[in-house]
Amino acid sequence: MAKDAPQLRRVLGMSGLVLFGLAYMVPLAVFDTFGIVTNMTSGHLPAAYVVTTIAMLFTAFSYGQMSRAIPKSGSAYAYARSAFGGEIGFMAGWGLMLDYVLLPMLDAMVISIYLHASFPDIPAGIFIVAVLALSTALNVIGIRLLVKANFILIAVQVVFLITFFALGLRAVAQGEAPNFLAPLLSPAMQGSEIFGGAAILCLAFLGFDAVSTLAEEAKDPKKQVPRAIMLVTLCGGVIFTATAYIAAISFPNWQDFVDIESAGLEVMQDVGGIVLGAFFVAAYCAGSFASAMTSQASVSRILYSMGRDGVLPRKIFGALSERFRTPLLGILLVGAIGLLGIWLDLDTLSSMISFGALFAFSMVNLATIKHFVIDKHQRTPLDLLRYGLIPAVGFCLTVWLWTSLSGLTFMIGLSWLALGAIQLAYITGGFKRRPPELDPYADVESLILDDDPDVGSALHPELDAQEELKKVLK
Repeated sequence: MAKDAPQLRRVLGMSGLVLFGLAYMVPLAVFDTFGIVTNMTSGHLPAAYVVTTIAMLFTAFSYGQMSRAIPKSGSAYAYARSAFGGEIGFMAGWGLMLDYVLLPMLDAMVISIYLHASFPDIPAGIFIVAVLALSTALNVIGIRLLVKANFILIAVQVVFLITFFALGLRAVAQGEAPNFLAPLLSPAMQGSEIFGGAAILCLAFLGFDAVSTLAEEAKDPKKQVPRAIMLVTLCGGVIFTATAYIAAISFPNWQDFVDIESAGLEVMQDVGGIVLGAFFVAAYCAGSFASAMTSQASVSRILYSMGRDGVLPRKIFGALSERFRTPLLGILLVGAIGLLGIWLDLDTLSSMISFGALFAFSMVNLATIKHFVIDKHQRTPLDLLRYGLIPAVGFCLTVWLWTSLSGLTFMIGLSWLALGAIQLAYITGGFKRRPPELDPYADVESLILDDDPDVGSALHPELDAQEELKKVLK
């Protein structure tokens, strides 16, 4: 990089990093797959979240160690590339890309499910088209104002969760005493069900991966980013598990769900009536729409950086709209892919996103062992524990969860990886030359600091949030 090239601003402290990670996770994301995983685990959703949280804490530790050793943006791509070379790094980034391409579709689909449950006369597909059309339009013309609202929407979700906890516990106190241990441990539990459900739930933990992409904007990345990653993972796991547990004890008859895809709404209406149900739908859809916009903005710019660097066709992806100065074709492509949600089911889509996440998580665990134990020869007993055993356990857990996904998920996921291998072979001339060095996050810094403020806001809303906070404090 040239010496006079623009640099990302180091403005984020611990609170900013943790807030960004939790905002990316979305507190109400527990209801994305609530009914599906509750049904899959025979009512043991909280137990599945405990398993997922434990597995993710091991992987988060590996992310933290690698972010300390390589304090730059790029996440799984940068870590795998440093440890194993450009080809492996490309495939790790390509696997994680599956998540980011499909996240707008997931957000549109879950919004449509809950709105259709509230307005059954309107087909769910209409809501998907409307959400993606509005998100795409706002991304094309700029989303500065609405991205700022992301953090307000997170606050609304927190208020909703507090209200739900209070009403849920009241319903438990007024009704017949449930078996408080049953959602976490019971004779009916089956390990295969719990791990199958836990594998799907991994998509809810992408927030800690997002924290690692902010290494070049942290004030002290070697200390703050690893701590923030662990805090975000732990806090997210506690929030998800507690929410699932309150829902399970306040509505123990999970077999009575009318529609498992919108089961969250049934729980809310049972606990707090129509008012809480309406509050839930409003808060959930608002948060999911904000997530859809920002994820579509992020992935379209990642596609732009890949096109500009020649990893993807430059004429298609490496160009900006002359009028709006946004990656128009990338935005339109992601929106068009999202329309597939009209025909896909939520279970399959959630599993596909988890496939990409678990693949990338596995690579980061291996990269930690390779970087510290093999390359750096850090082999004292303490080093072997930190850089050998813990990442190895994290790798085994992520692989175990990964192999718990369905056969259809593996067919689609492996097809995606095969497509990435074909693209890698093309850009390297049949693996005869090294692939271009791509940092899919840091490489868009010229966009972030360009004179179009909407682009920077779309990729890094936490910077705007901090400026707004400073104004309020003054």
